[in-house]
Formats: sequence, structure tokens, C-alpha cells
Amino acid sequence: MMNVTVENFDVEVISASMEIPVLIDFWAPWCGPCKVIGPLLEKLETSYGGRFKLVKIDSDQEQELSQAFGIRSIPTCILMSQGKPVDGFMGALPEGQIKEFLDKHLPQGDVLEAEVTKVEVGDAPDADDPQAIHEALQQAVLKNPDDDDARFAYVKLLLQRGQTDDAKVAFAPVIARTGLVRRFDSLQRWMTAIDFGDAQPDAEVSGRQFDARITANKRDFEARFARAQILMAAQDWTGAMDELLEILMRDKGWSDELARKTYIAILDIIEPPPVKVADGQIPPVDPTVATYRRRLSSVVLS
Repeated sequence: MMNVTVENFDVEVISASMEIPVLIDFWAPWCGPCKVIGPLLEKLETSYGGRFKLVKIDSDQEQELSQAFGIRSIPTCILMSQGKPVDGFMGALPEGQIKEFLDKHLPQGDVLEAEVTKVEVGDAPDADDPQAIHEALQQAVLKNPDDDDARFAYVKLLLQRGQTDDAKVAFAPVIARTGLVRRFDSLQRWMTAIDFGDAQPDAEVSGRQFDARITANKRDFEARFARAQILMAAQDWTGAMDELLEILMRDKGWSDELARKTYIAILDIIEPPPVKVADGQIPPVDPTVATYRRRLSSVVLS
């Protein structure tokens, strides 16, 4: 059992889960049920003989990690595999139920299989079949036009594949709701960036021109934002956010907070969907998203 903090989270949880499932126990010193389940989890880690790794996170001391996982009550346990949450449970369950939970996800015996543990969600398409995913999302939107999650995922997929015209057609029915649904606003900002990139005679040449303007004047925010849009169009998300951070560090409110709103749009776009489990959903944890959320907070709150 290891205590994990934000400083060693990437190594002890994200990286470790690429080799072996990692069970995170969110607890706090004042929590009575935590004192019951904690020793039980440690006992199971030993009895399972290396089939999973147990780590503990003090939710009071590591509030940033608790917020990233959307922890609402403790104890809460999250199982990580291949860098992503795959299932979880809340409360001090009895040993038998915890073993059932573990056995559902862990490789049998001493054989550790190098594959992603998947949560079964109905007739979900194979993650390795892009065309099946495309068809499944398309049908989901057709069957239920009011399913915002399906429409967001479908338009996002089309944009990722460079099918901008098809994406705009799929987006048209909800374009009037961009002021009400933030993720739709985020998609529209992405499409605006793509249109801006397409309008450049040569994106690479234009990028160098904007770089030259920025070198000459660090506060040329129009050039920085234009550069960020070109990077967004190319799906260089971290590059775009780095450029937007440069604006925010110098002028948080520039152009009606355009840099902040665009930065948040990128986080919406790149954040993986939540994992569905029996009792609801586990928020996604992506190290890049978590890092850039921290950077935004540090700049905005400074």
C-alpha cells in the first residue's frame, strides 16, 4: 500500500496502471468507515498476490485529485487500468462484495494480461473499429436527436477525422443552443478555428508570420490568438493552450475573456468521456487535462 499525492500520482497510478490494475482508496483520517475498509483492502492486496496494486489518497490533503475524480463521499475506491478509470464503488463494502468487484476486472491466477480492462456498456462498438464507432454514434443521434452527449461525441469524431462539412451539418440542429450548452459552444469554437486555418493561404507560412509578430511584441495578443487557432485547427491542443496561457498571464480579460473561453473549450474537447459503471459514472482522469486545468487555475487565480 502506498500513499499517493499530486506529485507522484502520474508515476504511482497512471504509469503503474499500464502494467497492473491500480485500486485507489480515497479516505480521510476522520472517516470511520475508512478505518474499516482500509485494513481490509490491504489484506486483499496481499491475498491477491500482486494481481493489483493498492494506493491511498487522503482526500482532505489532496483535494485537487479528489476534484479530478469527482469524489463526493468517502470511502470511494476507483480501479485504474491503462491510465484510465474503469470501475469503482463507494462505501465500506463487505469483503465478499469487494472480492466480487476485483474478480470482475482482474486477470485470473498469476497471469497478467497486457490488455485494457473494458467496462461493458450495452452493445458498445469495438474501440478498435473507427467505422463501427462512427455508425453507432450516427445512429444514436438519429434515434434520439435530443441526446446531447451522443451529438457532442458524433460531431467531435467528425471533426477529428477532418470531415468538417459533415460535422457542421450534424451540428446545425443545436447551433442555437451554444449559449446554453458549454460543450456545444466548445465545438463551435473548434469549427471557427478550423475555418480560420482554412482561410490562411499557407498555414505554415502564416504560423511563422504570427511567430515573428509575437517575437517583436510579446503583447500582440491578436497574433498569439491567431497562432492558437491555427494550432487548434491542426489538433495541436497543448500547443494551442500554451499560446492561450501566454495571453492569460499578461491580460486575463483580453477581448471579453476570449483566451480563457477558448482554453476551456479545448479542455472540453480533449477530455475523455466518463466511464459508465453500475451506480453511475466515474469522471475521466487524463494527465494532460489535469495538468492544464492546474495551469489555468494558477494563472486565473493569481
